[in-house]
Amino acid sequence: MGADGAAVDVRGGAGTRQPVDRDAEARDDLGRRAAVLGSPIAHSLSPVLHRAAYAALGLHGWRYDRVECAETGLRAFLDRLGPEWVGLSLTMPLKRILLDLADDVTPLAAAVGAANTLLLGGGRRWAGNTDVAGIVQALRDSGIREAGSAVVLGAGGTAQAALAALRALGARTPTVLVRDPARAVELRAAAERLDVQPRITGDLFEGPLPGADVVISTLPAGVADRLAAEPWRGRPVVLDVVYAGWPTPLAASAADAGCVVVSGRAMLLYQAVEQVQLMTGRPAPVAAMRAALTAAVGGARG
Repeated sequence: MGADGAAVDVRGGAGTRQPVDRDAEARDDLGRRAAVLGSPIAHSLSPVLHRAAYAALGLHGWRYDRVECAETGLRAFLDRLGPEWVGLSLTMPLKRILLDLADDVTPLAAAVGAANTLLLGGGRRWAGNTDVAGIVQALRDSGIREAGSAVVLGAGGTAQAALAALRALGARTPTVLVRDPARAVELRAAAERLDVQPRITGDLFEGPLPGADVVISTLPAGVADRLAAEPWRGRPVVLDVVYAGWPTPLAASAADAGCVVVSGRAMLLYQAVEQVQLMTGRPAPVAAMRAALTAAVGGARG
């Protein structure tokens, strides 16, 4: 439930309508800017997706860049932005602090406790969450229409988005495996706001994963590797949000066991699709964005 007791819409959207007329701004082809911020950020494929969208939409005057930015530098960066800036994509470690720097926060982002999208316009900053939509659509593409049971690995901001996505798919009591349950305070708070009742345990590396319809790993690259040696119980759909160095050891072991495996690239694509729509006011060219992503990673591990 939301802070005011009202139900939060977790069906996969960013959470509410955009606060400014993006259609009008999109018609202006000159000098618009956007970027992805985080630390580290050099690996990000977000520019590939957004630039492909701008090209397909004919927005030739639009720019999308990478910006290395830690938590301590975000406020100053935002304060320097001029009127040509339409939006930002935010990755770790900025997803939680962004909520404190926005003028408006969507109900979904507030409930999740993390935002990955900032729209700029009319002198205001509007924070939303498209990670939820990215997870939902990636799982739907794999054939999941409803998840009766689920396991989430990790307790960060992406894990909080995973709880919202799983709730949208019908899983209200997922198991969340972490290394230290005492450090899952923000995850527990997000679960309460989302009206989800997770079972949070410190059994992350204590044997095989529990059986479930869906397993979502939100762990950073390399952390889940040690789980690859464990046997799989059943054949869940496995989403590993890591998208570099694919397939990850976890994904490879799941595929070898006959599981349907979903790359973090699918989540990356679909969260960017919604960001493009929010920032430009136009339907995102999904096929062009997917093709650009495939070309960027094709023939390489990453």
